[in-house]
Amino acid sequence: MTLERKSKIITPDAPVIRDGEAILREARTLMTRRVTEPSRRAFLTRTLTLGGVAMLSGCSLDNNASVETALTRISRWNDRVQAAIFRKDALAPTFPASAITRPFPFNAFYSIDEAPTVDEADYRLELSGLIADKAPWRLDVLRDFAATRPSEQITQHICVEGWSAIGRWGGVTFADFLRRIGADTTAKYVGFKCADDYYTSIDMPTALHPQTLLALTYDGQTLPREYGFPMKLRMPTKLGYKNPKHIQAIYVTNTYSGGYWEDQGYNWFGGS
Repeated sequence: MTLERKSKIITPDAPVIRDGEAILREARTLMTRRVTEPSRRAFLTRTLTLGGVAMLSGCSLDNNASVETALTRISRWNDRVQAAIFRKDALAPTFPASAITRPFPFNAFYSIDEAPTVDEADYRLELSGLIADKAPWRLDVLRDFAATRPSEQITQHICVEGWSAIGRWGGVTFADFLRRIGADTTAKYVGFKCADDYYTSIDMPTALHPQTLLALTYDGQTLPREYGFPMKLRMPTKLGYKNPKHIQAIYVTNTYSGGYWEDQGYNWFGGS
């Protein structure tokens, strides 16, 4: 299944929006995604009004541009809530091998035939930003490093489109890799650039989570092209679109850099 996002053309002088119920539906979805306590979730969904949306966002709701701004601000508020309640010691569920989804579904914003082909011999992982050792990494060197501290997980991939699948990924914890390269772990963000022109960024607490994995294998074999060769970042604590594949460059920064889907309106934190 392929993620698609239809483009919207919004102009400041667009006609007045009258579909208040649609605004409320999206706002309620954004606000309650991470509210797991039933009584609080029910309170938010039942009592949110257009006035509440305007109050939360600081925007009037008298035209398309202001509605888009209001929903964007609520989305950013949702990001802050998710970040505030995220706990490094809270682990995503793990599963037995018998639960693995076979075949594991391909998922990208392009067809499987368009997945990039990366030449292993020429591959170099580029590092930049707030990192002490910025020397590029060959894939064989990265594999050797991972072999000294291997990590594997059978976890659930949860897609924003509503489906999920269980897979087995192996590699090295991203925290170990960040420490090896001397990354500034007090920085706010880690960003990724990929061979399929995808890009995203994550918060540092998630980067250091014990289940965040720099994955080099899938189901005991070298990570195949359709699943992200030569490497992907596997984060069972985040939705699928936050897990970059075909990684070519990693950088550490204090500057917010968004992401491919996030720049089109998806939540940046993307917790699952």
